[in-house]
Amino acid sequence: MNKKNFYITTTSSYVNADPHIGYALELLQADVIARFKKLIGYDVAFGYGSDEHGLKIYKKALEEHKNPQEYCDEKVKKFIELKKLLNLSSTHYMRSTDPFHVKAAQEFWNRCYASDDIYKKNYKIKYCYGCELEKTDSELENGVCPIHPNLKIENYEEENYFFRFSKYQKKLLEFYKKNKDFVIPTYRLKEIETFVKKGLEDFSVSRLKSKMPWGVEVPNDPDHVMYVWFDALVYYISTLGWPIRLTEYQKFWPGVQTAGKDNLRQQSAIWQVMLMSAQLPNTKQIFIHGFITSEGQKMSKSLGNVIDPIQLVRQYGIDAVRYYLLKEIPATADGNFSHSRMKEIYNADLANGLGNLVARVAKLAENNKYYILTTDFQKIINNCTKYKNALEEFSFNDALAFIWTKVTSANKEIDNEKPWELKKDRLQKVLEPLINQIIEIAILLQPFLPETSEKIVKQFSAAEIKSATPLFPRLV
Repeated sequence: MNKKNFYITTTSSYVNADPHIGYALELLQADVIARFKKLIGYDVAFGYGSDEHGLKIYKKALEEHKNPQEYCDEKVKKFIELKKLLNLSSTHYMRSTDPFHVKAAQEFWNRCYASDDIYKKNYKIKYCYGCELEKTDSELENGVCPIHPNLKIENYEEENYFFRFSKYQKKLLEFYKKNKDFVIPTYRLKEIETFVKKGLEDFSVSRLKSKMPWGVEVPNDPDHVMYVWFDALVYYISTLGWPIRLTEYQKFWPGVQTAGKDNLRQQSAIWQVMLMSAQLPNTKQIFIHGFITSEGQKMSKSLGNVIDPIQLVRQYGIDAVRYYLLKEIPATADGNFSHSRMKEIYNADLANGLGNLVARVAKLAENNKYYILTTDFQKIINNCTKYKNALEEFSFNDALAFIWTKVTSANKEIDNEKPWELKKDRLQKVLEPLINQIIEIAILLQPFLPETSEKIVKQFSAAEIKSATPLFPRLV
């Protein structure tokens, strides 16, 4: 029987700054879904990548007296290293400066141009340097972008190529109506529907090369480079080999995209009409997550409260960081990170809860043989409907809450039975179900805490169970 195919991808990260905790969250959410789908029998592709063109990159490179490619080559290393740092199961990585992607973006442009959706005109715009997006007066608050209020809105007047966004209002609304679960959560779908219903304005898809040379060259017009968002969005399919290696592209596209709430318009409207114009299938589904605050405040360099995921992993360990972000940060809303809460959750849930359960049972079971029911990941997950449904709906914290009811239940059973007081025959009858419960817990944890899951399964499915070093030593 042929496996079902599943593709999930994050947004491509902009390399003008080091990786931040919000992007780490996005990668981990995608990783959980990728691992979950693989466990229940799918052939999975999981991609992420880097967005390396545009004005911000160009300015940063000039500030550091480097050519833009040299600047990107240095910066991208930390993003590529996130795979190992966060223990990601990713299968694909694409840089927007990769020659393959450049050719894909140019082919995509040609298809939109052939559909009469790209034309040239003179125009004036208000432009947010932080978003790298044009802004209408209605999108500004007191003359500034609400997402980047510290940045001055810039005014441009020049000749550019435009995309006929206005042409697709009706088609987009029909698409949303037919695909009620296209955007998760549903209130984000209503948000983008409201935006589209107000009317769409054509948007610029090029920049004059003489003013901003760092971008993909427009086909047949060397005086222009592509606007960074047009080029970057094509990454979702160039990652899969489009338009040349079509076997893999056709196997996995359309797929699922994850993105932050500030990317809603680009992912669920702009990219979708671009696909329609190029006569390619639309995205299957888009999952939108919120932002992370630091100790209750918006993160900023001036406040000195920016959280570095690399330092976080070094301090607490990868699975502890994965657990906090996936449990404590709401799946679709804003959440907060604090070191005090991190330590509280670590000690309560990981050290005292899961870690203590594993250590106690291993010690009691040491040097004895026990009957293990199954280590079949797919069978165990299929029997846990509540857990499975939570992950199908991207409810990461609900799935973890389901697992921890089992952890709590097993610990209570130990406290009630007091197996350390039992004779060997009775001890075996108590421990065997507990061992199987621990294996089940470990398997359900695999998408979330893969390293911990592997350790527990290996320890408890061995011919003889042995004690081991604590999974999560208590923090003081």
